[in-house]
Amino acid sequence: MASTSDIRKGLCIKYNHDIYKIVEFLHVKPGKGPAFVRTKLKSVTTGKVIDNTFSAGHKIEDVRVETRSYQFLYSEGETYHFMNTDDYTQIALQRDALDAYDLLKESEVVTIIFNAEDNMPLSVEMPASVVLEVTHTEPGVKGNTATNATKPATVETGASINVPLFINEGDKIKIDTEKGAYLERAKE
Repeated sequence: MASTSDIRKGLCIKYNHDIYKIVEFLHVKPGKGPAFVRTKLKSVTTGKVIDNTFSAGHKIEDVRVETRSYQFLYSEGETYHFMNTDDYTQIALQRDALDAYDLLKESEVVTIIFNAEDNMPLSVEMPASVVLEVTHTEPGVKGNTATNATKPATVETGASINVPLFINEGDKIKIDTEKGAYLERAKE
C-alpha cells in the first residue's frame, strides 16, 4: 500500500476495480482545510481518462510493474507489433495502449510497462522526443507574420504538427511526444 505522498507521473494504481496510470498530478494545500492531490488517471484497459481527487494521506493500492525495451516493427490496422530488444520475442498490442501512436515510426525503441503479477502489458512509454522528416508542408511566405507564426506540416508517420514558417519539406524535426509539439530542427 502506498499513500498520496508516493503519487508520481507514470505510477500504476488499482482504483475502482481497474488499473490506472497517473498521467498528471498536483499537490494542493489550500489556506483553509486539509491538503489534497488532484490527479488525472488513464485506464490501461480501456484508455479512458478520468479526473480524481485524493485527500492527503489517502491509501492507494499501487501495482508492481516491470519495464522492458521493445522495438516497434510494424502496424496492421489497429494492431501494433513490437520485438523485445533482449530476447527477440514479439508481442502485438492494440492502438489504445499507445499514447502517441501517430508519432511512432518503424524501428523506434519504446518502453513497455508490464504488470509484474500476471505479465500483462499495461502501457507503452514513448521516448521524450522523436526525430521525424517533414513530408509535406506549404512554403512559408516571408513578411506575413506577427510573432511565432506557424503552419501545419505532415511528418513521415502521417501525423500533422504545427511548425515554424522556416521549416521546409525534407527537413528533420524534433517532436515532443507528450504534447505532440515541435521542439526544434534536428541537427544532422
